[in-house]
This record gives sequence, structure tokens and C-alpha cells, in this order.
Amino acid sequence: MCFERGRVGLNYWSLVLNVVTLSNVSKTYGKHLAVSDLSLAVPSQSMYGFIGPNGSGKTTTIRMILRIIHPDFGQIEVLGNRSAVAANDDVGYLPEERGLYKKFSVRRMLMYYAALKGMSRAAARNAIKQWLERFELSAWESKKIETLSKGMTQKVQFIASIIARPKLLILDEPFSGLDPVNTESIRSAILDLQKQGTTIIFSTHDMGVAEKMCDFVFMIYKGEKVLDGTLAEIRSTYGEDTIKLRWSGTADQLGSLSGVRRVIDMGAYQELQYDDDPQRLLQSLVAQGSVQHFEIAQPSLHDIFIRIAGPANEIADAPREERIATAASKET
Repeated sequence: MCFERGRVGLNYWSLVLNVVTLSNVSKTYGKHLAVSDLSLAVPSQSMYGFIGPNGSGKTTTIRMILRIIHPDFGQIEVLGNRSAVAANDDVGYLPEERGLYKKFSVRRMLMYYAALKGMSRAAARNAIKQWLERFELSAWESKKIETLSKGMTQKVQFIASIIARPKLLILDEPFSGLDPVNTESIRSAILDLQKQGTTIIFSTHDMGVAEKMCDFVFMIYKGEKVLDGTLAEIRSTYGEDTIKLRWSGTADQLGSLSGVRRVIDMGAYQELQYDDDPQRLLQSLVAQGSVQHFEIAQPSLHDIFIRIAGPANEIADAPREERIATAASKET
């Protein structure tokens, strides 16, 4: 079995070094348990997606990997190092909340970040020249950050995070607020970095991006790991209980049909979670309207996310063991 992106097989990853390893890690803030007994292994050169609702423990996990905060229990190893170093020259980080010195010029800002990572001035100047050319920012290198557009500023922030060619790159919502052109330029750069050996942890709320780009997906919910594996492994856990449909009827009509557990109305088409014979459903639909498309499929990552964390999910607040058992039972 191979990854969705088809680059390498699963057996390959079992033989390589894990760049990040969390072993039974827990973190509390007062009486709030933010992360509970979390174990995780991020293989070398993989694109590892971190997903989870706001407040789920995702940011806390990232900050512990960065050694910004420390776990109450458990061990964290990054690039073979367990020492509590706040800033590692081999780790790059793009935070969701962007922060650049607005009065600095683009060149001065990037030289500053390069110096923090221990780069020589000559190496930094060469790297800055190459990246500014790639992102079509050369004409802006002497301009102050405050004069740049939002898209330009985000590209400068991205360059700052990768200027020293980190071995581990942690990206928190790297495409947030970008137009399609800028999104594509940064996406291409991320994939090139991975091809050149950088391991990437990719935190996102965009399930479509996680599906398309990530080799592995990890989901944390209420401080606990609820998903961890390749997209194919995760989707297979839920079986083929999804119907993708385009027809002349309404979403309300679908919700009243026997066997339909949930309807996601996308406007032009609908997705159903269905636990009966699909042929019986098709017969019911044909009897009530015109069916243009009817597809039996595994659920999308977006659908799985909603099933776990959505407000209407009957297992969302159940204990972890019960959630996992319920998910696994969908195969039978």
C-alpha cells in the first residue's frame, strides 16, 4: 500500500529515523488538561498534517515540540535531541500569527532571521537573493515591511522561516489569507523543501489541503489523539458509507429517508452518511426525482473531522476508547 501522493510506500517509513518523537506526553494549564498521554512519531522527510478544532491541544503540542513550553510528563525528542533548547538552528517555524518588525526593510528583516540561525553574512545574502527572486520580491528588498501588501508580507515571513534550510519545518496555516497565485508559489516551495530532505509538520484547518499534501495526518481532539496514519488508513477505518449525490430533490427530502444518518448539503450536490443498502437508497431517490450522479465512496477527511468533532456527532463527547471503538465498528 502506498501513500495518496504515491511517492513512497509505507514500509520505507518504518525503516527511517523519526525526526520528532513524543512519548506519553501530557500538559496541563491549571485544572485544564490540554494534552493527554500523547505519543507520536514523525518520520524523516515526511509531510505530517496536524489537524484539530480550536482549543483541541494542537498549538500546545506544537509549542512543546518547539521547546517553547515543556510537558508535565513524558518525553519529546527532536532531531535526536531531548535537551530543552528554546531555539534550534535546524528547526524553522512559521506561526499562524505573523510577526515581523514593520520598520525594518525586507533585506534587513531576513538578514536578522538568518543571523539568529547562525548563518554567515555571505550565505545569508546569497540565500535571500535566491528566495526574493523566486517569490518576485527583489524590487521590494529595500522597502519597509509596513509598505508591503498582505501577500508580500506573508511571503517574507515564509522566507524567514526557511532561510537557513531547516531540517524540520513547522508550518501553522501557511496559506491563510493568500490568493491562489501566492498560495501556489508557497505550496511549490514547501514541496521542493521536502524533496530536498526537510521534514515538515503542517498544521491546517483546510482538510482539502491536508488530503492533497500530507503523507500522514494526525488529529487531536480534546487533548487526545483520535487519528494518526496515512489518509488511506484513516479513511479505510470508516469503510465506504458515504454517498456523493447530485439530484433534483432537496436536502430535507434526503434527511427523511431510511438509513440516512447525516446530510451535508453542498448546494449543487450532497454527501450522505448512509448505513443501509445503497441500491435501496438509489431506488428511493429515482422514485422521487432525477439522479444525475450517485457515487459510493469512503468519507473525505473533512467528513471524518466533522464526525469526530462536529456538534451533532453522538460520539464527540464520549471517552476516547468509546470513540475509537465506534469508528472501528463502521467497518462491519
